[in-house]
Amino acid sequence: MTAMELNAQIWRDMAAIADSEPLMSKLANYLKKLVKVKQEDPTLMTKEEFFARVDEAKKGESHRMNPNENLTDFLKRHGYDI
Repeated sequence: MTAMELNAQIWRDMAAIADSEPLMSKLANYLKKLVKVKQEDPTLMTKEEFFARVDEAKKGESHRMNPNENLTDFLKRHGYDI
């Protein structure tokens, strides 16, 4: 299921419980927990955050691997201690 399909499904499901304060309260508490988990994991990001990082990286210096160069040699050439 795509993110858009999941989003639509979530909104449909929320509409079904929107008139129940106890259920909406439980949902709000669960969402707070999910947001906290995302904030604790720096590798999780939205699509917009990802592409913003890609755009920022494009502004910096880039490196290319030489033909027939393996990753270890590439990293050593750029000063990484392998």
